[in-house]
Amino acid sequence: MKDEKHILLITYYWPPSGGAGVQRWLKMLNYLTEENVKCTVITVDPNKASYPIRDETLTAEISSDIRVFITSTREPLNAYKKLTGSKESPYAGFANEAKPSKVKQFSRWIRANFFIPDARKGWNKFAFEKASELLKSEHFDAVITTSPPHSTQLIGLKLKRNFSIHWIADLRDPWTDIYYADLFPQTNWAKRKDLRLEKTVLENADEIITVSASIKELFLQKGTVDEAHIHVIPNGYDEKDFIGSHEASKDSSQLKIAYTGTLSDQYPIEGFLSALKSIQITTDLRFAGKISQEVADQMTEFNPQFIGYVSHSKSISELLIADALLLIIPEIENNEGILTGKLFEYLGSKKPIILIGPPSGDAAKILIACGTGRVFDYSDSEQLAAYLQEIHDCKMQNRNIHTPNEREIGTYSRRNLALCVLDLI
Repeated sequence: MKDEKHILLITYYWPPSGGAGVQRWLKMLNYLTEENVKCTVITVDPNKASYPIRDETLTAEISSDIRVFITSTREPLNAYKKLTGSKESPYAGFANEAKPSKVKQFSRWIRANFFIPDARKGWNKFAFEKASELLKSEHFDAVITTSPPHSTQLIGLKLKRNFSIHWIADLRDPWTDIYYADLFPQTNWAKRKDLRLEKTVLENADEIITVSASIKELFLQKGTVDEAHIHVIPNGYDEKDFIGSHEASKDSSQLKIAYTGTLSDQYPIEGFLSALKSIQITTDLRFAGKISQEVADQMTEFNPQFIGYVSHSKSISELLIADALLLIIPEIENNEGILTGKLFEYLGSKKPIILIGPPSGDAAKILIACGTGRVFDYSDSEQLAAYLQEIHDCKMQNRNIHTPNEREIGTYSRRNLALCVLDLI
């Protein structure tokens, strides 16, 4: 039997929170337990947390071999909801906050300049105390902090300074370069502080994990960071989620197109809509997730179905009954490194993927290598229309438009990615 290793994961987002970040480490730890790794998690009390989304069904997926500790927290975002009358915490890119009121604009200014790096830092004191308690009584081969929220990385930094630990910092998104950073009206002082915290974390972690080669390059520019200590472990898909999958109906002439996840104002959809207008095909558009009102209004003439946030299992079902899947990368600076979690579950479905984004981006390279779709620049509506027509024609002729590269797709299975993490422990 292999020697048992023990890891401590510190994560704000854990079931019943929903989203790709939750699934990344939930799935990862489940598979690590199968590799004789003892896994302990410190997370926030879900009754006190400010989650943008919840998915209660994910709780049932936690392996009984994973030990979980929950701690208290102080949450200014809960006060924000009361102040602004919002029912939800802000989503990434503020997809649920179209045309913010004066109160919300002022609240964003307060958040940007007084809660650095983010408004969930009120959890840090409680998580640090619990981690310290465990480190004094148990041995851990690695302490892993995962973000966003990037304030979680400051817990790892403080633990590194107080204990002899092997610290792995997992940064799923850019920090100061996050795509919606411009929506935060930071003062120059606040920007400098944020950059300093980012640089300090990157220079002190023993190992750094991120999800794309482009984000790795961003981090390498932040300070004296050894390239050998930054590892790209992308998000992935769980093969178990696709067992018993079912296909879209072939007896309908409608072209069923699905989109899952957030769709905020930074995601340009005009090229896709222009392509739809130019083809003589009836479409059935389904959007599962949080869609900004401005984006939704642009699609009115196509009678899309907005079903809101759904459970992870329901999201997978939406992929499997579709004829094609839409993926849009925000049109912002440094978007080449954006690898959303949905890309990999799209790959797992083996359905044709319509990717609108930078042709030289990391997502485009992965899609091309996997042979499951095509990439279109934001204004390339003519070629996109031709592809939609081709997908429809193949459906009506009951033939596949692509031959997926099964081996390449398999490299993004959650099991294989868990083994990559194991190599760092």
